Formats: sequence, structure tokens, C-alpha cells
Amino acid sequence: MAEPLCDPREWQDTPLAYDMSQVHERIPQRHEMALLHGIVHHDPETHWGIGLHEARPDAFWVKGHVPGRPLMPAIVMVEVAAQLCAWLASFALPISSGQFFGFGGLERARFRGQVVPGDKMLVVAKQMRVRRNMATYQSQAFVDDTLVFEGQIIGVLI
Repeated sequence: MAEPLCDPREWQDTPLAYDMSQVHERIPQRHEMALLHGIVHHDPETHWGIGLHEARPDAFWVKGHVPGRPLMPAIVMVEVAAQLCAWLASFALPISSGQFFGFGGLERARFRGQVVPGDKMLVVAKQMRVRRNMATYQSQAFVDDTLVFEGQIIGVLI
């Protein structure tokens, strides 16, 4: 297990610095796929940030992913983290009109806990490498103070 990128207890009740409409100004996902519900913290100098996802009882995955005991699919955790990375990349990469930062890969992923409807999942990402059209981020997700996901997200300009 990697060292935590932050102490999630410090950020659990922090108000949003950027709401969902401000997130939409920088990333293209909409409707059911708009999974990053806000930004709690952003430090452009150190290239890291903390986002929020609220696992709602009416989310698209609840009805069919383990009926009677809905669990957020691991790939949805990855997608939330990738959306935070895309948001951070929008400050670090020269993204032209018509381009966006797309998912390019996942390395060293581990799923260490569950997310269920009603949970608030904090997602943390820190830029590790950036090139002209690609960036890699270390990411983690927490419910309360429990690490539920960690991995390296690779994104590319599309």
C-alpha cells in the first residue's frame, strides 16, 4: 500500500472549492458519466487536488451491480479518479479547442474497500510526470478514512 497522498479526515467536511458546473468547464463528461461532483482542493503549484464523488442511491450502477447489496464497480472508481486527473491536466497541458484529456491506461491498481450508495468518496490525485501530450498521476480514493482504491492513471490528449 502506498503512502496516503493526504489525510482524508482533514478534507471530509471541507466545502467545495469548485462545484460541478465549474468542473464541466474543464472536462467533457456529462449526464450519467459526470462522476466528479466537485473539487475540494486544488494546488496548481504542486499539481495535486482532491475531488468528491457522492455515491447516490439512484446512480446508474446501483440497480444492476449486485442487486440487494449494491457495490460501486471498480471501474467506476477508476473513472472518477480519471476525471479528477483530466481536470488537473487541464491546468498543466496545452489543451487546444476540440481536444480533451482522455484515459490512456491504469497501472498498479488495487481496490481495497467498497463504496456503497450514501458514501462520499474523496479522490486524490498528484501529477507524477507530464509530457507534451501525456501525463501520469498517482491517485487514491477514500471513504471516511479507509483507502478504497489506489493506482496510477495515464492520460493522453485526444
